[in-house]
Amino acid sequence: MMIVAGGAFVVKDAVLGFATRSVHKEDLLPQEAQQGRHASISGSKNILLIGIDPRPNQNPNDAIRSDSILILHIPASHDMAFLISIPRDTWVSIPKYDNGKRVYRGGKDKINGAFAEGGIGLTGKDQRKHGTTLLAATIKQNWGVTFDAAAIVDFVGFQEVVKVLDGVDMYVDQRTTSVHIGHDARGNTKTPFEQRDAPNGGTQLIPIKGVTPVVYEVGYQHLEAWQALDFVRQRETLPNSDYDRQRHQQQFIKALLKKIASKEVIGNPPKLNKVLDVIGRAMTIDTGPFGVDDWIFAMRGIDGDRLLTLKTNNGGFHQSTENPGAEALDQTTLDLLAAVRARTVPEFVQNHQTIVGAS
Repeated sequence: MMIVAGGAFVVKDAVLGFATRSVHKEDLLPQEAQQGRHASISGSKNILLIGIDPRPNQNPNDAIRSDSILILHIPASHDMAFLISIPRDTWVSIPKYDNGKRVYRGGKDKINGAFAEGGIGLTGKDQRKHGTTLLAATIKQNWGVTFDAAAIVDFVGFQEVVKVLDGVDMYVDQRTTSVHIGHDARGNTKTPFEQRDAPNGGTQLIPIKGVTPVVYEVGYQHLEAWQALDFVRQRETLPNSDYDRQRHQQQFIKALLKKIASKEVIGNPPKLNKVLDVIGRAMTIDTGPFGVDDWIFAMRGIDGDRLLTLKTNNGGFHQSTENPGAEALDQTTLDLLAAVRARTVPEFVQNHQTIVGAS
């Protein structure tokens, strides 16, 4: 939303008004890191993006694991941005943490467990805050990357965004079979597979007789809201599992950005306002020591074509030597995160063009 506003600075005030009105603004990151420091929007910035995909009627007391973990890196030039996914099954050290309700003693786990451990025993705002804090602390402990802002994105909420946009256009880069939505001979919507834990880990899919799953074919597609949400959820039927899903989610984010920034939307103030209002309700943000208007100004030189998605582990599974059921980061990805820490990502990408994703 801030990139859209920056790219169309003439509507900054309208965007800022709707951002202020509709976005859930909460303290997701600890404030101690900013104390005693002069806050300036200049220089490179890192934003932690956390995707969650709660199921209908999910118990609010249940632990929530982060479905997607992304770093949005904005270099000091503020003329482009880089989107980096951290595989959710990456085996990491999670630091000790007290959320006021429960003390986590620290230990080894998949990185998506950090968000869950931080929020265990809590609900609502407290769950989001402590989950984000522990996830950010885990990333800092393992790779030294710190954050200036954070956002939690509810993918179910983004289905409403796509509805307001009348669908989204994106290129489907591989044939994708849905494990969630199918139809029987009468056209009734049914679940096409029974899912069981496989003996060697992962998920075993058992086709349900008489139900044909929805299939997304390769090529440019206009996806309705339910199709877009279903497509970006898929991983079980894809050869590279979560890596393919990461790429599709990144492509979906870029497709949304381009649609919102199109003349059809940004040139139609009533529609733009409605879109921003729905986006705001699908997100929870912490802008750190900066106001939303500061971020909009900083991102005014970035558009959809200047948002590059970067591959981790060369887009494939990289097994952890500590836990065969989990992943480790390969050396190129570790070097990329070191470049994020050193604020030298543009130079690193220039010398490692193969990590730029197709999106």
